[in-house]
Amino acid sequence: MNHEHHNHAHGEKRMLAAFLLNLFFCIFEFLGGLFSGSVAILSDALHDLSDAASISVSYFCQKKSQKKADSVYTYGYARYSLLGGTFTTVILILGSLFMLYHSVQRLFSPTEIHSARMIGIAVLGFVTNLIAARLTHGGDSLNEKAVTLHLLEDVLGWAVVLVGAVVMHFTSFYLLDPLLSICMSVFILIHAIKTLKQMLNIFLERAPEEVDTEELKKKLCALDGVKNVHHLHFWALDERRRFATLHLVCEGNCNEAKARVREILHDFGVVCATIETDENECTCATCR
Repeated sequence: MNHEHHNHAHGEKRMLAAFLLNLFFCIFEFLGGLFSGSVAILSDALHDLSDAASISVSYFCQKKSQKKADSVYTYGYARYSLLGGTFTTVILILGSLFMLYHSVQRLFSPTEIHSARMIGIAVLGFVTNLIAARLTHGGDSLNEKAVTLHLLEDVLGWAVVLVGAVVMHFTSFYLLDPLLSICMSVFILIHAIKTLKQMLNIFLERAPEEVDTEELKKKLCALDGVKNVHHLHFWALDERRRFATLHLVCEGNCNEAKARVREILHDFGVVCATIETDENECTCATCR
């Protein structure tokens, strides 16, 4: 238990350091984008601001998620993470649409870019995000892993900006700047919308996409001693913990049947299952 607590505390410190690093660079990046005239850098600055917000939410949730279930939050505090993630993702989508609009406008009225300044900012951005990704790398929580993936995506983005800045420095092809911004905005939008969809599915208590509930029901009905399975409900509390409730019509020893059902549900990632058993077909009103 002490070792686990130490890992959580160490993870929180890593995320806090990554957050501060990202936040200070984001402020510098906004100023650098205005100073160089690059909408690609301004676009990435907005993305990095979302990253800083995401890391701060992850840091908060890393602490909050350790709270045990109580009489008010009987399932615990896990969905605070999803709530913060949903807010951050919506902000990211709106920001990407805003930058996309301005980048398209810049296509029709290109302006000269200070490519040398842009190269310097891009190098600094690449190094900063690489250090931040290294800080969160190796964390055992899903929060830390998600933050690391996000930061590695930024490292890749800065590599693209750097290549574009070098090309513009030698060719004066300034249309490349809004084109890069458009590509980055579309890329971010696609991933943000996908992430938002996953979080909303959990909030709406949709069965996880990789789980075929009909197939699960057939597998349970095929067990010895199980006559029928109905009222099967399968949902997730967060991206890790899954729950199931069902009515089980069994013959013989119901406890043995329930044990076998729990084994199957465990293979599907269920951490807690509520099983109601009956030796006859269920006639309750909610099952008709």
